[in-house]
Amino acid sequence: MRKIQSVAVLGAGTMGTGIAGLAAEKDFKVLLLDVSLEAAEKALQRIVGGRPPALDTPEKASNITLGTLEDDLDKIKDYDWICEAIIEDLDTKRALFKRIETLRSDHSVVSTNTSGIPLHAISEGMTESLRNNLVVTHFFNPVKIMRLLEIVPGVDTDPEVVEILSDFCRNQLGKGIVHAKDTVNFIGNRIGCFWMLMGLHKASDALDRGLSMETIDAVMSSPMGLPPTGFYGLIDLIGLDVMDFVGKNLKQNLPEGDAGRAFTDFPESVQKMLEHGQLGRKSGGGFYRVTKRDDGSKSKETFDLKNESWRPFQEITLADDQQSPDVMFSDSAEGRLAWDIMGGTLCYAADLIPEISGDVVNIDRAMRWGFGWQKGPFELIDALGAEKFIEKIKQSDQALPAMLQRLDDTGCKHFYQNGHQEYFGTDGCYHPLPAE
Repeated sequence: MRKIQSVAVLGAGTMGTGIAGLAAEKDFKVLLLDVSLEAAEKALQRIVGGRPPALDTPEKASNITLGTLEDDLDKIKDYDWICEAIIEDLDTKRALFKRIETLRSDHSVVSTNTSGIPLHAISEGMTESLRNNLVVTHFFNPVKIMRLLEIVPGVDTDPEVVEILSDFCRNQLGKGIVHAKDTVNFIGNRIGCFWMLMGLHKASDALDRGLSMETIDAVMSSPMGLPPTGFYGLIDLIGLDVMDFVGKNLKQNLPEGDAGRAFTDFPESVQKMLEHGQLGRKSGGGFYRVTKRDDGSKSKETFDLKNESWRPFQEITLADDQQSPDVMFSDSAEGRLAWDIMGGTLCYAADLIPEISGDVVNIDRAMRWGFGWQKGPFELIDALGAEKFIEKIKQSDQALPAMLQRLDDTGCKHFYQNGHQEYFGTDGCYHPLPAE
């Protein structure tokens, strides 16, 4: 089987420098190309001296050779893995791949680093040799820190290529590999962005019922096994402009009948924030902001979506019975919020097999490794009690999502069993858990 011992990274933006830095840190020969030598040199400075740097060992920058996409692309013939990491624009990517086709060696593995452009759109009309050796590598940012790497083959991709790249990225780069299908936003972003976009609408309903934004964030954090940023805090970190871009992409590419199509536009109050440039941390404030007083102390403020004005941030302490995912089964306002947002997301995930993934394991790993969930969707359903979760859906007169229906039909009670060593498959049987 072919081995990867060198990496050519095309594009020295945030993702490209992260990938190049990680490979160089592991002592692999790296070629890093950008639009100009000046841009490539600045990228190398960020790799060594950024905050945080992509390299833990600055002297390993000597593993990186710089060049330009215009003058040095022919050098890719000497590299085992060619990783394209330029801007998220289909036409620009396709134009570069037309050049890659004629310059790469036949033994090379090729990937496009994208968070949502389908592989079939990029590879359409390309040579069979390129299509056979081409996959999507969806790294999460920052590359050095985030464990998740989604690898997405096309219909023509040689399975050996997936095996080669998975082995290298897992064992040499230290990534957690998730195998996704060539669908919009793949796995992690498909489910994670549904949670955020749908959540904006459900949270708006909760505000109308009297819950505060701080309470919504308190429920949508540690009780659900989610990061401490909470709901609004995470969107502030990402940026409303990015979420707007995601929503437009989903509106255009989600299949008909997908539950996410109802939530691709922002609620009116959030749309106003976007139009006013109130994007999140990058703009100095979004749903929250931190201001510095004259004496050097800091204060946190909340942009009250009901009043469309800033007010002091309110510290929230949830009741003891609201401190776990079981709050979803509560009749309280907090319980309804948890069921609407988290329960709705679990149902969405359970309806996406086999569309986006062949099994529950890849979905659970994507959400743990890419979004910081303590438990993936199916692990969380098991923790809640699948029978209890299914019964609540039935009581609300909703159709059971596909994997929950399959579990119910077979009389099985868990998605994982035998000490989490076996998982429930689409065939209704349990299978050994694949190695991480």
